[in-house]
Amino acid sequence: MHIIIGLLGSLVTIMYLLDRLGIDIGGLNPFYWYRRRAFAKKYGADPIYSVEDPMHIASLMVIGVGKLGGDLTAGQKQVAQDLFVKEFSISDQDASQLFGSAAHLLAAPQLIETQLTTLASRNTKTFTPEQAKSLVDMMTKVASADGAATPTQQDYIGEVRSQFVPEPKSAGTW
Repeated sequence: MHIIIGLLGSLVTIMYLLDRLGIDIGGLNPFYWYRRRAFAKKYGADPIYSVEDPMHIASLMVIGVGKLGGDLTAGQKQVAQDLFVKEFSISDQDASQLFGSAAHLLAAPQLIETQLTTLASRNTKTFTPEQAKSLVDMMTKVASADGAATPTQQDYIGEVRSQFVPEPKSAGTW
C-alpha cells in the first residue's frame, strides 16, 4: 500500500511541476478533449448546414438556384422577395432580411453547387409534400425570371423534385 501511495505522490508532484513550468496538461483530460472536439466540429463547419427552420432552408434553396446561373439579377431578386412574401406570408421587410441572410450564407460562388446538393440531401424529411411542391415551384419561377433556366439550374431543380416530391403511386390491380 505504501508503494502505491508513493507512486501517486510522485505522479502528482510531476504534474504539479509540469504545470508550474507552463506545460499544459489539460489535454490529458478526456472530458476536456471531447468538449474541445465537439466545439470545433460545431463551429468549424459551414454555417449553412446548421440551419434547421424549413422556411430558411427553402429560402437558401430558392436563392441558391438563382445563383447557380451566375450572379442574381434584379429581376430574380424581386421575384424571390415577392414569392417569399406570398408563399411564406411575411412582410416585405422580413422577406428582404430573409433574402439577405440567404444570399450571405451562399456568398462563395465556387461552393454553391456542393452546398445546395448537400443541403437538399440533408433535409429530405423536413418538408411536407405541399411545402416541397411549393419549393420546387418557387425555384422554377426564380430560375426562369429573366429567361429560360440554365441546364445547371434545371438539373438541380429536377434533383430536388425527385428527392422532395414523391411520385404518385399508380393504382395497380394488386
